[in-house]
Amino acid sequence: METILSPHSLCPLFNIKTSNVQSKSSSLTLTKTVCSNLKKQSIQSVKKQSFSEPTDWFSHIQHGLAALAISLALNYSPILPTKSALASEFDVLSEGPPKESYVIDDAGVLSRVTKSDLKRLLSDLESRKGYHINFVTVRKLTSKADAFEYADQVLERWYPSIEEGNNKGIVVLVTSQKEGAITGGPEFVKAVGDNVLDSTVSENLPVLATEEKYNEALYTTAKRLVAAIDGLPDPGGPQFKDNKRESNFKTREETDEKRGQFSLVVGGLLVIAFVVPMAQYYAYVSKK
Repeated sequence: METILSPHSLCPLFNIKTSNVQSKSSSLTLTKTVCSNLKKQSIQSVKKQSFSEPTDWFSHIQHGLAALAISLALNYSPILPTKSALASEFDVLSEGPPKESYVIDDAGVLSRVTKSDLKRLLSDLESRKGYHINFVTVRKLTSKADAFEYADQVLERWYPSIEEGNNKGIVVLVTSQKEGAITGGPEFVKAVGDNVLDSTVSENLPVLATEEKYNEALYTTAKRLVAAIDGLPDPGGPQFKDNKRESNFKTREETDEKRGQFSLVVGGLLVIAFVVPMAQYYAYVSKK
């Protein structure tokens, strides 16, 4: 007998196959879409990283360069000077003559006692004779070659006319250069005299400044100027001390004398060295 299979009976089999095929195709499409989506996401992330990394590196480089520039600016930029660190010589010129005292100690080397003594001595001179003397100390000079040029500049700036500076005197002491200068108007120079001015500038100011006795240098200078104006004997100034050390080397005469004594000693020792053994040998032989 023949078994006849109906097409309906074959349908499940075909349906299974077709369903499997459809499921496979759908799974393939899903996997394709998922894979394509993953690929797109990975490509986009790679692109984002490839674009973000350079920007991150660029920002880091910018920050590093900025920090380097700040550190270099802090290390190598000059420190702005304060008012006290500015060139003191220009401050003295701009401030003008002192009103309450006779001293401008811009170098900061004078004591209160010295300032008080100078004020008492110079105020008494001005009240009696009418001569006004100002004392100025500066640490160093940068605009002028020496203290004399600077003293003349101070006199001209403080007292522009001859009438104003006729009986005025200026004493300048430069501490770093260990030198000083004295200048003044015609009446002041005439009252003091060239001899006292020259000796004061060459003795009191440089000698005592070299020993860093700035207070004594200015006060002794003031005393000599006041004495000269009053017509009193000049007290004089200090002299350079001779600080020569004694040499440890012998002179030629001493060397020759020592050499002669040494020759006598050596000669005597040689004679003794030869004569004594010979005498002993002669005595030994004569006994035999």
